[in-house]
Amino acid sequence: MYLYSFAKTVVFGILKPIYRFEVIGAENFPKEGGILLCSNHIDNLDPPVVGINAPRPVNFMAKEELFNLPILKSILPGVRAFPVKRGMSDRDALRRAIKLLKDGEVVGLFPEGTRSKDGQLGKGFSGAGFFALRGEANVVPCAIIGPYKPFKRLKVVYGDVIDMQPYRERKASAEEVTEVIMAHIAELLEQYKTK
Repeated sequence: MYLYSFAKTVVFGILKPIYRFEVIGAENFPKEGGILLCSNHIDNLDPPVVGINAPRPVNFMAKEELFNLPILKSILPGVRAFPVKRGMSDRDALRRAIKLLKDGEVVGLFPEGTRSKDGQLGKGFSGAGFFALRGEANVVPCAIIGPYKPFKRLKVVYGDVIDMQPYRERKASAEEVTEVIMAHIAELLEQYKTK
C-alpha cells in the first residue's frame, strides 16, 4: 500500500502539469465494496491516469511479459497490477480479479480490450459483464476525454454507479451487461465532450 501511495503521488506530480486533469464525478465513487471500474481506452497512459485520479486504489491486469522485466517485476505488484496472459483465457487472472472484487476491492478494466485508433468508443468484450456478474460488484463507468496533448485539458469522468443486482437476479448474460456498461460510457463521452 505504501508503494502504491508513493507511486500515485509521483505519477500525479509528473502528469498533472502536462495534461491538466479535470476530474468529474469523483463523488459518485462508492467509499467501500467491490467496484468494477470500466473505462474507454484511447492511450497507453489510460491505466495510470484512471488510477491516480480515482478516489480509491485500483487493481489492473497487466500483460504477463511486463512481469519478466527486471525492474517492473518488483514494482508492478506493489502498485496493484497483476499478470494476465494475452490472447488466451487466463484462469488465474480471472480468479484473481473475481476474488479482488468479492473482497471489496476496485478492479480497473478497459472493456474494448485495446486502444481505439480513432478515439471512437469500440465494442466491449463480454469479459466486463462476466466480472461484474461473477465478482458480486457494482460498476462505475468512466470516460477519458482527450486527446492527450501537452498542456491541454484532459477530462476523467466517473459516472453514476450501475447496480448489478437486478441483472444478477434475472440471470442476465455477460454480453447484455457489457452492452449496458458500454452504453453508460458512451453517454458520459457524449455528455461531457463539449463541456
